[in-house]
Amino acid sequence: MVNLQEPVETKLEKAVNSSDIAQEIYQLITELYPICRSITGDGFRKTLRILQQHIPLSVHEVPTGTEVFDWKVPKEWNIKDAYIKNSQGEKIVDFANLNLHVVNYSIPVHQKISLDELKSHLFTLPDYPDWVPYRTSYYKESWGFCLSHNQFLQLQDEEYEVCIDSSLEPGNLTYGEYFIPGASSEEVLISCHACHPSLCNDNLSGIAIAVFLAKRLSQTKNHYSYRFVFIPGTIGSITWLSVNEANVHRIKHGLVLTCLGDAGNFTYKKSRRGNTEIDEIVSYVLNNSGHNYKIIDFFPYGYDERQYCSPGFNLAVGCFMRSPHGSFPEYHTSADNLDFVKPQYLADSFAQCVSILHILDSNQVYVNQKPKCEPQLGKRGLYRSVGGQKDSGLNEMAILWVLNLADGDHTLLDIAKKSGMPFDDIKTAADRLSQTDLLKKEILQHKATTI
Repeated sequence: MVNLQEPVETKLEKAVNSSDIAQEIYQLITELYPICRSITGDGFRKTLRILQQHIPLSVHEVPTGTEVFDWKVPKEWNIKDAYIKNSQGEKIVDFANLNLHVVNYSIPVHQKISLDELKSHLFTLPDYPDWVPYRTSYYKESWGFCLSHNQFLQLQDEEYEVCIDSSLEPGNLTYGEYFIPGASSEEVLISCHACHPSLCNDNLSGIAIAVFLAKRLSQTKNHYSYRFVFIPGTIGSITWLSVNEANVHRIKHGLVLTCLGDAGNFTYKKSRRGNTEIDEIVSYVLNNSGHNYKIIDFFPYGYDERQYCSPGFNLAVGCFMRSPHGSFPEYHTSADNLDFVKPQYLADSFAQCVSILHILDSNQVYVNQKPKCEPQLGKRGLYRSVGGQKDSGLNEMAILWVLNLADGDHTLLDIAKKSGMPFDDIKTAADRLSQTDLLKKEILQHKATTI
């Protein structure tokens, strides 16, 4: 746990940590919130159509029954309506008011049953009696309702009418993908699960931030190519990896984004390898963010990083979040709503992601072309800038550090960490030196950090 007393905010973070981006991200979450999503179905497709208004997603459909490693793509689930009526015909639980009221993937049912039988199909949260839980039944056919415990305690009639107007039939698993080509064919994967219904932090925060990251990257020149995937949790990443197995070797770095809108401290779950470039960069950014944060080791549970980091792929993919899953009481409940996530936290999370990807994309390796003693800077037009102009954008010590450590074995991040100087100062110095005969970019770029 680190608590820096004086935050170090880069110019880049200041540029993106604005009220405008905060409101734009929050507005997208607000638009997506009412939709009943699941791992398949029209709710997922509707979500992707909204995302297509922001970025040109390609939509892929994988048929039910398709073998994806040890799994099969399940039947497609859709729902139109659901309710519980009391003996007076009044709807006391109504899917139209809150889609969490139905156990996700419930099979269709319409019958009158006794209270005792109904109770075996009901789920509540006694410790939080006003909240409705989120429950699923993806791979075992059943049905059920979720309601507040206070609602449950009011059930007194001997008989109730239950109706779930749903379908579970052969169809497709849907996912969205957006590819931004860069100078290199090597790729950075940004992944988020888009299958949860009305849950803002665990689901929608990652989706919305990923969309605005994609919009930003589409407007810049990038070294890496970037691939954004919006998938159903677990089965979606398994399916994507199966369909794209021949090209997975192009993925050099990646992040799973989730739970980025609450007030909790930042948490980064490292890749399975634990010492990759993305792991080093996220640690560096958080260490210089001025925020409390935690870096945790990989463990084989959680979100889709566990599929990307499975031993057969072992990709350099970590998980970036604020409060981890299950660590806040609102997790998987109706309290994970539009009041739980805040625009300022979303904007802050977005800014940290921008910084991470900025450093990742800029973290080149260079070689000093005149390594024997310090070269003369004045005859290359660098002396005046270094010696007397504070606002020139150059830093004397940054230039000297770059020249000293540009030996083909150190990345710019290595130099920033070794020198204790901001990464952008080091990068600016390297960019300026590269315009002279003093510095050359190494052909073998983006080596692992060594310091």
